[in-house]
Formats: sequence, C-alpha cells, structure tokens
Amino acid sequence: MRSVLGIDAAWTEREPSGVALIADDGSGWQLVEVAASYSAFLQPDLGGVPILRHRGSLPDATAIIEAASDKVGTPVDLVAIDMPLSMTPIAGRRASDNMISSLYGARHASTHTPSVTRPGKLSDQLRIGFNDIGYPLAVEGPTGRVLIEVYPHPALIELADAERRLPYKASKVRKYWPEAAPGARLEKLIEVWNQIVELLDARIRGVVAALALPSVTARRCEMKAFEDSLDAVVCAWVGACVMDGMASAHGDKDSAIWVPRLGG
Repeated sequence: MRSVLGIDAAWTEREPSGVALIADDGSGWQLVEVAASYSAFLQPDLGGVPILRHRGSLPDATAIIEAASDKVGTPVDLVAIDMPLSMTPIAGRRASDNMISSLYGARHASTHTPSVTRPGKLSDQLRIGFNDIGYPLAVEGPTGRVLIEVYPHPALIELADAERRLPYKASKVRKYWPEAAPGARLEKLIEVWNQIVELLDARIRGVVAALALPSVTARRCEMKAFEDSLDAVVCAWVGACVMDGMASAHGDKDSAIWVPRLGG
C-alpha cells in the first residue's frame, strides 16, 4: 500500500485548507477521502450534519498524519503541499519561484511572491511540524517518507495538456469572462471544474464520485469549499506522480516545486 496526502494550504490561519488522501494497493491510485478543511478531515462525522462554511485553523502535522494513516491502515508515504516551503526562513522570491515563472510564465502560471508575513511563520511551522514526525522537505529525488511543495497551476497545465493556465478560480470569474453575464460566468467555471474532475478521475479512481459539482446557485462558501477540495486532490495527484517517477523538482538546495512530467 502506497499513500499520498495532498494539502491545499491556506497562507493564513483564517482561511480553510483542503485535504485529500489517495492510496494505491497495487491496482492504481484511488481517492480515499477529501475534505475542505483540516477540521473536516480530522472529524468527518459530525452527527450527520454537513459543514456548510469551513473555517481556518493552524495545521497540526501530528494529528493530520495520524488521521490519514488510520484511514489507509499504513503510514502515509508522502505529503504534497501547495504552499511555499523552504529549508530556510522565506523572505521573498526563491529560486524555485523564479524557475517555475520562467518555465510557465508565458502560460500565465507564474508563482505568487511569498514574504516574511505571507505565508511567513505559518510555512516554517508547517515544514518543521512535518519534519519532526519524519517527513523532511525533499528538494530532489525523495527517499523514504517526505514532504514536498507543489503548485496546482502548472500541474493542471500538464494534466490538461493546455496552452495556458486553466480558468478555474471562483474569485476570478469576472476577469476570465468579462463580457459574460454573472450566471454564464459561473456556468463556464463549472464546465472547467468538470473537465478537471474528469481528468483527475482518469488517474485517480473515485474523484468524480467524491467531488460533486456545485450548481450555479450555490453559495460562495460552497464554491470555495469545492475549489479547495479540488486543489487538494490536484496536490495529491502531483505527489502520486513524484512517487511514480513522473515529476521533476524545480529549485535549489533550499526549495523546490515539483511538477508532473507526463511525457516520461
């Protein structure tokens, strides 16, 4: 049994972080569980009452790994996180940011610039927390249990074999389709989400079943919860690519962003 935990980590503790767990028992990767926040992943059964508005919280690496390992029955092999991570405190753009921006900038998938405040100490605490329980940050060929940094935008470009960054962020629908009516923008967004879900399902069984698409009338918090869950599955998929030897690390000795390499 191999397993990967994907985390779409918020850059502040006020926002929720999506979590996805996938496993491979020899028959291919399968989605075990996906949640739109740490609390939902750690406490999935809240008396049958669905969580409508997910809340942010500080990540507890020990609790997250213990919960994930219990769900698959063996220790998690790899943790893939969408957040700037570094062996040293982050003060600005890193070599990994510049390399990804050089490779994917023309395709509108440059990285955001991290700083001492965002994600700042949250990044350091996350890396140290996982390191302390046996998941050191891997900036090159991983051996044993590791933590890696991933970035969904270039990963999705590779997954979809797209010419440019996919328009799948709910907060940017007006920018993506400025001439369309509000309802039509949401319809287009959900069409892109459906495309991503189907592409992921072809590589990880159970994604379509687990990620039910919201309707155009869904509340903003429901849209956000779906997007966070989707990003978490993307993170987990990149981790699977790393374990399968189908991803490359872009960076230096301090930091690296892993991107799928589907061409072999």
